[in-house]
Amino acid sequence: MTKQKIVLITGASSGIGHQAAEKLSAYGFKVYGAARRIEKMSPLSSLGIMPLKMDLTDEHSIKSAVAHVISQEGQIDILINNAGYGSYGAIENVPIEEAKKQFETNLFGLATLVQLVLPYMRHQKYGRIVNISSMAGRMTTYMGAWYHATKYALEGFSDALRMEVKPFGIDVILIEPGGIKTDWGTIAAENLRKTSVDTPYAEHALAASKRMHQLYTSSRLTDPDIVASTIVRSVTTKRPKPRYLVGYGAKILISLHAILPTRMFDKLIQKVV
Repeated sequence: MTKQKIVLITGASSGIGHQAAEKLSAYGFKVYGAARRIEKMSPLSSLGIMPLKMDLTDEHSIKSAVAHVISQEGQIDILINNAGYGSYGAIENVPIEEAKKQFETNLFGLATLVQLVLPYMRHQKYGRIVNISSMAGRMTTYMGAWYHATKYALEGFSDALRMEVKPFGIDVILIEPGGIKTDWGTIAAENLRKTSVDTPYAEHALAASKRMHQLYTSSRLTDPDIVASTIVRSVTTKRPKPRYLVGYGAKILISLHAILPTRMFDKLIQKVV
């Protein structure tokens, strides 16, 4: 690289985002890592990564973080939208406020970041926007309606964005992880349990919660390092793919979703999750 490129990555306090920030810094990028809990990013600070406090449900927080990076660097070359969470539960049981919070975090906060960063990328006729979606944006698991709705929306958003910004030299990339060994699954399982107790869905939901917990505490899942490496590859290769499907179960489940009749896939997925 003839000039150090500036990276802004959200969700950098743990898991995939934390490891991706480390790898990008080691590669030679100047990295700004954003998260709600800035104190959890102190290990990144020792590596020269700049911690930023950002809450994707708070527009002022987003604008302040971007303004800080621009004031320091004058540019943002690569935006990695990694932050997000999953709150499982039957549609009837999950409060609409919780559903809105998922959309604010997983889609609208992300979209605000994109809108803020795009003028700088257009001006320099270069940029890469990496949206961390999921296989959950291409198939649906049991009791995960609102989470899947956010990821399906992110897929459509990213496809449209990719076409819009291509004339300006900007690439839009989707990373679609499968089962990854992070806290995401155990948190989702606990949310499913909490929303289902003493409801008509309790029997099936609690069984699904137990299966999720067993899966996400097992040794079968993919290490976050694999996804972090894919992120680095997507921003360093000359011609990135529009999509990278990676991690436990992702390719096989997406293939089965495409070829199996709907009711047959429903039965399969209800046994898995």
